Amino acid sequence: MIEKFNPLLEELNKNIDELSLPHHPVELYDPIKYIMNIGGKRMRPLLTLLGYKLFADDYQKAMPAAMAVELFHNFTLVHDDIMDEAPLRRGKPTVHNKWNQNIGILSGDVMLVKVYDYFLDLDIEPSKLKSILGKFNVCAAEVCEGQQEDMNFETSDNVSESEYLEMIRKKTSVLLGFALEAGAEIAGATEVVCRQIRDFGVNLGIGFQLQDDLMDVYADQAKFGKQVGGDIIANKKTMLLIEALKKAQGEDEKELNGWLKASDFNNEEKVKAVTAIYDRLDIRNTIEERMNDYFSKAFNTLDHFPVPENKKDKIRLLAEALINRES
Repeated sequence: MIEKFNPLLEELNKNIDELSLPHHPVELYDPIKYIMNIGGKRMRPLLTLLGYKLFADDYQKAMPAAMAVELFHNFTLVHDDIMDEAPLRRGKPTVHNKWNQNIGILSGDVMLVKVYDYFLDLDIEPSKLKSILGKFNVCAAEVCEGQQEDMNFETSDNVSESEYLEMIRKKTSVLLGFALEAGAEIAGATEVVCRQIRDFGVNLGIGFQLQDDLMDVYADQAKFGKQVGGDIIANKKTMLLIEALKKAQGEDEKELNGWLKASDFNNEEKVKAVTAIYDRLDIRNTIEERMNDYFSKAFNTLDHFPVPENKKDKIRLLAEALINRES
């Protein structure tokens, strides 16, 4: 469904294709071209352009910010894949698998530098640029905090639902909120309206991450683009596992804790066994209810945006496309 956003997608892909990078050393810059061109929904930069188009039509003015958002997102993917030891990204080898871990770290670092280059390309007054950069820095730090908390949870025996939701707010949701807010601010939206737009993105992002947790277990591998069951293998404290640990009793509790403590196991066997426990405890339906609550909060906020209804159509369509995704 996201393909319906042409010509915005065409413009984004054209800018990504024309991404200006030095040719030497190739080991540093080729991985950037690789990760930026192996697909992806372009959801976050689309949100930046759509946030702008709520208030103005000349969306090209927001394109540098959209590129900055997409570069930052891909930078986080490169480094997250290293930390997660993930073999696949968008159905292709991850950067550190295709090259090596050190190259992945350095290439990611350069991507972050390029993010600031794109922000500096914005043709806006200095005070507005300072505001956007300040908000981006808060967002970027929270993304890193969320990633660290996510890793901390792997070795914690007691992660609460509220702690998990705060972690995914930082790791996933704040970037969606910032992407929308940046576009709106560039277009001249007031600070109050920018906060409202950011809240929409944050609630959408929390629902999106809960959906991603579900898909990690229940998605079709051919469509998902990542290793199905990766969270189970890594003992990631997703909402599914937190809920299962709260509900499990008797043999289910014993078996689940056994898999969490196991250090030598067959990946496929572990994924199959833990998924079966989730099924017996009706975890899927429970998490789907929470996910839909956040999507409802997002749409309720969207309903109250102080712009004409026809201006909201594209953002509503994109949000619905995300909710109905298969990968």
